[in-house]
Amino acid sequence: MLFTKLKALKAQSEPVQKLAQEASDLLEMVEMSEVADLKDLTEEYSALEEKWKDVETSLYLSGEFDTHNCYLTLSGGAGGTEAQDWAAMLMRMYMRYCERQNWTMEIIEKTDGQEAGIKSATLHVQGEMAFGFLQCERGTHRLVRLSPFNAKSLRQTSFALVEVMPEITETSEVDIDMKDVRVDTYRSSGAGGQHVNKTDSAIRLTHEPSGIIVACQSGRSQQQNKIQAMNMLRAKLLEKKRAEDADKKEGMKGATKSADFGQQIRSYVLHPYQMVKDLRTNTETGNTDNVLDGDIQLFIDAELRREK
Repeated sequence: MLFTKLKALKAQSEPVQKLAQEASDLLEMVEMSEVADLKDLTEEYSALEEKWKDVETSLYLSGEFDTHNCYLTLSGGAGGTEAQDWAAMLMRMYMRYCERQNWTMEIIEKTDGQEAGIKSATLHVQGEMAFGFLQCERGTHRLVRLSPFNAKSLRQTSFALVEVMPEITETSEVDIDMKDVRVDTYRSSGAGGQHVNKTDSAIRLTHEPSGIIVACQSGRSQQQNKIQAMNMLRAKLLEKKRAEDADKKEGMKGATKSADFGQQIRSYVLHPYQMVKDLRTNTETGNTDNVLDGDIQLFIDAELRREK
C-alpha cells in the first residue's frame, strides 16, 4: 500500500516539477528578449498555461484515500423504469469517463431492470487518483427528458443515486469477525459463456451486526469474488465508522440520502432545452451529448476547487 501511495504521489508531483522548469526557462527567455520579440513567446506562454490547467486540480487531491482505487455504485431512484434506464445511462457515462482517464473498470455486480436499464450496479475502478476524482460524483443525479417509455412521449423527471467508496484492502480501524458475516452463494447473472451462469460463483456477504450487504459476481471463482466482496465490506464498515464521527463525516462518501426531489447535485435537461448544470458549483454546459459520453471533468474540477 505504501508503494502504491508513493507511486501516485510521484505521478502527481512530476508534472508540476516539469511545468516549474518550463516556466523558469520561459521567464529567462522573456528577460533576455527585446520588446519586439515578446510576441513570439505568446504561443509558448499559452501552451504552458493550458498545461497548468490540466494538472492544477490534481493538487487538490491530498485526502487520505484520494490515491486509492474505488467502487462506484449506481441505483435507480424515483421514476420506475425511466429511472432504471437513467441509471444505465449514467453507468455508460462513467465507463466512458474511465476510458478517457485510461483507467481500468470492471462491473462486479449488476441487477437488471425488469423492462429496461438497471436497478443497481457496482463498478470497480482502478487508476491513479480514481477515488480522488470520482468522489466528486457522489449524490443524486436528475434527468429531464421526453420519456421513451411513455406512449404520449410526455416529459419525465427521473433520479439515480451515485455512491463512491475507496478500495481498502487493509485497515487497523476495522476488525471484521467472520462469525458476524453470513456468506451466500448464487449463480452469476450475465450473458453466459464458459463459466458465467453455470456455477454458483457469485458471493453475497451480509454483516449481521450492521445489516450491510455487499455482492460480487465478476470473478471466475468464489474465492475471487469473496476477496472483492470483503474489500467492499471493509470500505462500507469504515465509512459507517467514520460517519458516526461528525468531524470526519464528509471525508468518505457524503450523504446517502434518497434519490428523489430536492436531493440532486446535478441536473441533466434534455427537453425542452439542453443543459447540464451542477447545482453545487453552478458549472453548466449545453453540450449534453459530450457529457453523457463521459466528458465530465469540468464538473469534477469545479467541485474539487469548491471543496478546497
